[in-house]
Amino acid sequence: MLAAAEQVVVALRSVFACDPRPGRMRDPVPPGLIGGGRLLGGCDNLAEVLWRTRAECGNRHSQLVTALRAGCAGPIADVLAAETRDGSLRALLDRGDGVRTCVGRLGDGELRYLALALVLLTGPRVLEVDPVAEVPEAYQSLTVLADGFDRCLDQRQKRALADLATRMCGRGHLRLIGAVADATWAATADGVTVVDLGRPGGAGR
Repeated sequence: MLAAAEQVVVALRSVFACDPRPGRMRDPVPPGLIGGGRLLGGCDNLAEVLWRTRAECGNRHSQLVTALRAGCAGPIADVLAAETRDGSLRALLDRGDGVRTCVGRLGDGELRYLALALVLLTGPRVLEVDPVAEVPEAYQSLTVLADGFDRCLDQRQKRALADLATRMCGRGHLRLIGAVADATWAATADGVTVVDLGRPGGAGR
C-alpha cells in the first residue's frame, strides 16, 4: 500500500497542467518577471522560454520551427525572443529576408498552437514542474494535462499537434491527456486514444 501511494505521489509531481492564454502571451515579459526560463501553465512567459530554449536546445528549437510551419500562416524562418529597451522580452517570428513580426499579432489559434508545440518539445527542465529527485532522470516521465486542447485550433493545427504528440510520446518519456470539445478529428489519428465522457462506458480507439 505504501509503495502504491509513493508511486501516486511521484506521478502527481510529474504532471504539467497547460492551458495557454493568448491574451497573456501577447504581452512582453517584463524584467521583474523574468526568472529561470521555465514555462508557466498559462504560457504567459512564452518569450522568456523561447529566449532560453533557442540558446540551449538547438535541436528541439529547430523542431519547433518546423512544427510552426505546419500550423501557422505565412513563411517562418525562425521563432525567437528579443530584448526591448526596458529589458522586457518580446517573442518574434522571423519571416525571412530580414522581416520580423511580433508573435502578439498572431491569432488565438496560432498562439495556442505555438505554446502547445513548445510544451510537447520540451521537458521537465523547461516546464514549471516539481522534479522528482529520487527517480533517475533517464527513467522519469512527464504527463501534460491540456484542458481545452482543441480550443481555437483549426483542423490542420489539431492534426499537426496530434502527429507531434504521437512522435514525442512514442519516445516513452511523455504522456499527453487532453480534453477536447469535438473528438471526431482525433478518432482516426494514429497513436491517439479517445474516451467519450458523454456516455457511460463510451470509448474510442
